[in-house]
Amino acid sequence: MKAEMKYEAAMERLEEIAEQIERNQLDIDELTKVLKEAQQLIKKCKDKLTRTDEEIQKMLS
Repeated sequence: MKAEMKYEAAMERLEEIAEQIERNQLDIDELTKVLKEAQQLIKKCKDKLTRTDEEIQKMLS
């Protein structure tokens, strides 16, 4: 996963992963791999949202 991946790109990838899981398109090895990737993407998105919220709160104070 690229360190400079944008929030929107991370969300799109998470949607792709969710679709693959819902359609049972992954074997157990692939599933393990994409779940780890999803975990990293979720953390990246959560961190971005937290930083953005903090920046907005600073501007509003």
